[in-house]
Amino acid sequence: MSNILVLGGSGFVGRHVCEKLVRAGHRVTVPTRRAVNAAPVQHLPGLTVRQANVHDGHALRQLLPGHDAVVNLVAILHGDEAAFERTHVALPTTLAQACEATGVRRLVHISALGADVRGPSRYQRSKARGEAVLRSAALELTILQPSVIFGAGDRFLNLFAQLQSVFPVMPLAGADTRFQPVWVEDVAEAVVLCLGSDAVARASIGQTIECAGPDVLTLAELVRLAGRYGSRERPVIPLPQSIGRVQAMAMECLPGEPLMSRDNLDSMRVDNVASGRWPGLDSLGIRPASVLAIAPSYLGQRGGRSGLLSLRSGRR
Repeated sequence: MSNILVLGGSGFVGRHVCEKLVRAGHRVTVPTRRAVNAAPVQHLPGLTVRQANVHDGHALRQLLPGHDAVVNLVAILHGDEAAFERTHVALPTTLAQACEATGVRRLVHISALGADVRGPSRYQRSKARGEAVLRSAALELTILQPSVIFGAGDRFLNLFAQLQSVFPVMPLAGADTRFQPVWVEDVAEAVVLCLGSDAVARASIGQTIECAGPDVLTLAELVRLAGRYGSRERPVIPLPQSIGRVQAMAMECLPGEPLMSRDNLDSMRVDNVASGRWPGLDSLGIRPASVLAIAPSYLGQRGGRSGLLSLRSGRR
C-alpha cells in the first residue's frame, strides 16, 4: 500500500485513476482549489480531498510529505500561449522542484501522444516542453502519452453524438486526421501498474509509454461512430483548412469552452497515432480495448452495424 498524490484527480481521467488506485489498495490524496470540484471522488474509501492551489510551489511542498508518489493529470486543451505555458510547463517545473525539495521522487506524468517541440500547435509544443523539464529533474519518472481518450462521460464521442442529435449535417475540419483512441480504463490501469511494486512497475521508471488503442480511425469515422450509436448518424461534410479555421475562430468567440479552436486544428495537421519509438501499453501487460467494442455500450444504442467496414462506408 502506498500514499499517492493525484493532481487533476477530479477530472474525467482522474476519476478513473483514483478509483483504480483505491481498488488496488492505495491511499489517495486529491488537491483541488474548491473542495466541491472533487465531489465525484470524495466518496471513495481511503481518498482524502485537500483544498490547495497546485500551481503554488509552497502549497505543493506542504502537500507532498507523507506521499510515496505523485500522478500529474493536469492539462488543458484550449487557451493562449500563456495558459499552455502555465499548465503544461510551469506546473511540471514547480512540481519537479517541490518533489526534489521534499524527497518524493516517483512521478507518473500524463502527457500526450504527438508532444513535440516542433509540433504545429501550442498544445503539442507545450506538452513537449513540460516533458523535457521533468526528464531533466532528479525523479523516478514515467511519462504516459495517450491518444484521444474515450469512455463513459468523455467530452469527445459524447459531444459528437449530441451535436448529431441537433444538426442535420456535420461540417468537419480535420476530417481525414487519423487517431488511435484509447479507453480511459486502460490509461487508468497503466497508471496503477506503473505505481505497483513488481518488476513491471520498476521497468516503467525512466520510460515514455505510448497509450494507444488497437484501432486507427479518421476523425470522420469517429464522428460517424458517435452518431450511429449515440443518437442519429448525420452526413459528414469535410471542410477545407481555411474554412475550418474560420469556423474554429467563431467557436472561440462563444461563451464557455470552445468545441473547437484554431490550436486544435493545428494539432490535427499531423496524425495522432503511435509512432513506435516508445513502448506501448503491451509493455505493461495491457491489451487495449477497441473503441468499436466499447463506444456502443455508453453512447446508448446497442446492436446495429458495427466494425471498421461499416464505419468507412458512411452508410447505416
